[in-house]
Amino acid sequence: MKYRKLGNTGMSVSSLSFGASSLGSVYREVSESEGINTVRTAVEHGINYIDVSPYYGLTKAETVLGKAIQELNRDDIILSSKAGRYGSEEFDFSYGRIIKSVEESLQRLHTDYLDILFLHDIEFGNYTQILEESIPALQDLKKEGKIRFYGVSALPLPTFTKILDDVSLDVILSYCHYSLNDTSLLDLVPMLKKKGVGLVNASPLSMGLLHDGPIAEWHPADKEIIKVCKETAVYCKEQGVDLAKLAIQFSTSNNNISTTLVSTASVKNIIKNINWLKEPINLKLLEEVRNRLSPIHNRTWPSGNKEYHQFISKIGGE
Repeated sequence: MKYRKLGNTGMSVSSLSFGASSLGSVYREVSESEGINTVRTAVEHGINYIDVSPYYGLTKAETVLGKAIQELNRDDIILSSKAGRYGSEEFDFSYGRIIKSVEESLQRLHTDYLDILFLHDIEFGNYTQILEESIPALQDLKKEGKIRFYGVSALPLPTFTKILDDVSLDVILSYCHYSLNDTSLLDLVPMLKKKGVGLVNASPLSMGLLHDGPIAEWHPADKEIIKVCKETAVYCKEQGVDLAKLAIQFSTSNNNISTTLVSTASVKNIIKNINWLKEPINLKLLEEVRNRLSPIHNRTWPSGNKEYHQFISKIGGE
């Protein structure tokens, strides 16, 4: 396992990290014992960063992760959670709710501090409220020692460009923008380096687009993106390779990306993902796959409320 510095936090994170959303039975029903065993296996094999949220499984993911943490050495784990999103349509970025949310997360996780706290999917919040209430809440939590560092998560990249012009952050979490089909996150790297902001990349499989299994009906990508990704997965399978392997190898190999979150609640899958990092990338296949994905390269999908879409259009959008 390789470890890379996370901005100016002083922390070094494993190039592959553990996204705990799967512990909340988000993708399939997962028992507590299976979830706990997967977390233990991930840590034993060198993963030192775990990310979760009260939104995942409506607090189940945090609850299961908390039980797993009790069986591990807390000091060996870099732990992040989130605040602000609590359901598919439930958001609250008010000062009081952020403070309360962290207290609840700490109890579920059986810890007295979080290494990182992210505001979750801020494109669904009121930007003024985020600046005037949410960020001050994070600053106060950091002063109290309940969180060590803080940042924001979002899908549209202009979100980060805007907020980093307005406030100082320690870390950001971006997803679906550094993968085989979308590398637009690299455009943000110079700004992050200049400001010393840590970068967490999530969803190297683009929320399930880049593997040889079925793509979920709820996936927000347009029909052409889904079609091209499916066809590419079939091509890889014909070559005897799972597209997911190439996707994870690609996303974790760039030294400008500190860490990439992968979510699974399967001991077998987490070991497989970790072992993939030890194997050399098939460069010939990588070139062919990227060529096949080129018609949809950097194409994304909308995310956020109406106020946010108007805001994005004013600053250029993606």
